Amino acid sequence: MKNVGELLRELREKEGLLLREVAAAINIDPALLSKIERCDRLPTKGQINDLSQFYKDNGNLIKIFYLSDKLYYEVKDEDIAIEALKLAEEKVNFTNNNKK
Repeated sequence: MKNVGELLRELREKEGLLLREVAAAINIDPALLSKIERCDRLPTKGQINDLSQFYKDNGNLIKIFYLSDKLYYEVKDEDIAIEALKLAEEKVNFTNNNKK
């Protein structure tokens, strides 16, 4: 299953860009971007926003992968992870429905 780092590498390679080109465009160190792409480090929300803008990710695919990775790493070792995620989904739905 693909994670945000692999998605970012895929997008960069599809565009024919070097790590240093993308890193310079979003103002981070190329070594940091390399760690993100190798899944050695999760990007920050700000970095994800910058990368989404850079790749013109109008479908929010990068943000979706980022959030799913954050959730996964937070609950992966918990026996009750699925139940917790279901409750979180209910809370998000409730909050979103009450915004309207």
